[in-house]
Amino acid sequence: MNIEFMEKALQIAKDSGIDIPVGAVLVKNGEILAAAHNRKENLNDVTAHAEILAIREASKKTGTWRLPECELYVTLEPCPMCAWAIMQARINAVYFGSYDTLYGAFSVFPEFKKFSSAIIKGGILEEKCNNILKEYFERLR
Repeated sequence: MNIEFMEKALQIAKDSGIDIPVGAVLVKNGEILAAAHNRKENLNDVTAHAEILAIREASKKTGTWRLPECELYVTLEPCPMCAWAIMQARINAVYFGSYDTLYGAFSVFPEFKKFSSAIIKGGILEEKCNNILKEYFERLR
C-alpha cells in the first residue's frame, strides 16, 4: 500500500464536477495504469463509477480484462457493482478511504470478502476522503 496513490485518487476526485467526488487509481508494479473519477451524472450512465471507468481504461491499455497484478486505490468504499467488477478483474488489492455504511460492498455485504482473494483495507486517509464528500454535499444544500 502506498499513501501517495490515495493522495492521487483524492486529487482526481476533485475533478468530478457535478458528480459525487470519488477518485480511483489503478496501479500495476508501482506505476499508475489508469485513473478516473465518477462520471455518472456527467455521462448519464449508471455504471460510470470511478472504479469501473478505471478498470475499463486499464483493460484497454493492457489488452485484457484480467488485472491480477493491480491494486486499486479509491476514495470511497466500492459499491456492490464495483466490488463485483473488481473481483471479476482479479484485482489483487483494494484500498479505500471513506466507509460507505449505506451502499459499501464490504461494510453492508461482508460476504463479498468471502468471494474475493483480494486484500481489502479501508480507512486510508479516511478524514481527507470524508471531508471531500462532506464539502460536496454541503454545496448541494
